Amino acid sequence: MVSIPRQLAPKIQKDCFKGKVILLLGARQVGKSTLIKMLPFDSEIEVLWLDGENADVHLLLENANSERLKQIAGNHKVVVIDEAQKINTIGSVLKLFSDYHKEIQVIASGSSAFELRNSLNEPLTGRKFEFNLFPISFQEMVNHSNLLLEIRQLPKRLCYGYYPEIVTNSGTEERLLKFLSESYLYKDIFLFKGIKKPEKILELLKLLAWQIGSEVNYNELAKTLKIDNQTIESYVNMLEQAFVIYKLPAFNTNQRKELKKSKKIYFNDLGIRNALINDFRPVEIRNDNGALFENFIINEFRKQNEYQQVFANFYFWRTTDQKEIDLVIKKNGLLHLFEIKWNPNKKAVLTKSFSNIYTNYTFDVINTTNFFEFVSADFLHTLVTNK
Repeated sequence: MVSIPRQLAPKIQKDCFKGKVILLLGARQVGKSTLIKMLPFDSEIEVLWLDGENADVHLLLENANSERLKQIAGNHKVVVIDEAQKINTIGSVLKLFSDYHKEIQVIASGSSAFELRNSLNEPLTGRKFEFNLFPISFQEMVNHSNLLLEIRQLPKRLCYGYYPEIVTNSGTEERLLKFLSESYLYKDIFLFKGIKKPEKILELLKLLAWQIGSEVNYNELAKTLKIDNQTIESYVNMLEQAFVIYKLPAFNTNQRKELKKSKKIYFNDLGIRNALINDFRPVEIRNDNGALFENFIINEFRKQNEYQQVFANFYFWRTTDQKEIDLVIKKNGLLHLFEIKWNPNKKAVLTKSFSNIYTNYTFDVINTTNFFEFVSADFLHTLVTNK
C-alpha cells in the first residue's frame, strides 16, 4: 500500500528524546503504526516494537519494575507499544519508563482513548506529549499528489472519506468500508466494559448518521431506542473517545435568545458515516450533500487545529428563532465565523442577530469553489495569529 506522508510526523519527531512519553491516539486503521515507522530516526537508532494485543507482551509488561523494563528495552533507544490500552498496567509502565529511563523514547499508540486515558491520566501527569491522528487530511493529499487533482476528488472524498486504505485502493471502496466500519466499530466500542446493550450502539450510530449537521436531542434518541438519557450520553461519549464521532457545542455568552445546551454531532470520517447508512450514491444527486460538505469542512479544520497545534475551540451558533452560524472558531477572545455552503450560488450573509451582539469577529463563506483556501495547512494558524 502506498504510504502517504503525515503532517504529524515532524511534530512528533521534534518532541522525541525530551524525557517524555509520546502518546499517539487515533482510530484503528487510521495509520498510527505507519506514521511511527515513517519517523526519520537516525539509522543507528534501534526500535523495539511491542504489540499490546499479544499475550506474551502482557506477561512481560504487566507488573514490571524499572529494572525489568530496562531488560526488555535492551539496547533499543526507541520502544513502541502499539494498542497500549490493552496492557492493564500501562499507566505505571509508562511512568516507570519516564521516571527511570529517560534516555529511551517510548511511543505508545492506542485506538481507544476512553480506556487509555483512564489508565494514564494520573500516572502520566507532566510526563507525556499527546497527539491525535485523524484520517488523511486534504493537505496531506495535496502534498502527496497536487492541489488541482485533490480539488477534483472532492465528490469522492465526501462519499468514501479519507481512511488510508480507502484512499489508496480506488475501485474497492464500498467493500473495504463495510469491513472497516464493522471491525473498527465492533472491536473497540463493543468491548468497552459496562456496555449492557451493545446492539443499541449500532442503532444509535445509524440515527446519528442521519442527523449530521442538525442539533441532536438526547431525549428523542432515548425514546426511539427505548433506553434512558444517561445511557445515550454515555454511549455518545464512548463513541467520541473511540474517534467515531465528535460533538460540536453551541457558542453562547448567556444572551437571551442564544441556544446554550444544544450540540451537533459529526463523524470523523464520512466514509464510515455513509457505510452505516449504506448510501454511496454520487454526492451531486444526494439530498444530504450540504450536510456532508459541512462535515467535511469542519473535519479538515479540526485536523489542522491538531496538526498545527493551534488549540482553538470550535462551536456552532444558533438562536431560538433559528438564526444560525455553521461554525464558530474561538481563539484568544476572537471569533472566526464561517457559513458553509455546498451550492456556491447560494448567498450567505452574517445575521444581524449576531452582529448586533458581538464585535470581535471575522466572517467568511466557504463553498465548493473556494474551500481549498480554508482547509490548507496554513490558513487556520494564520487566521488566529494575524487577526
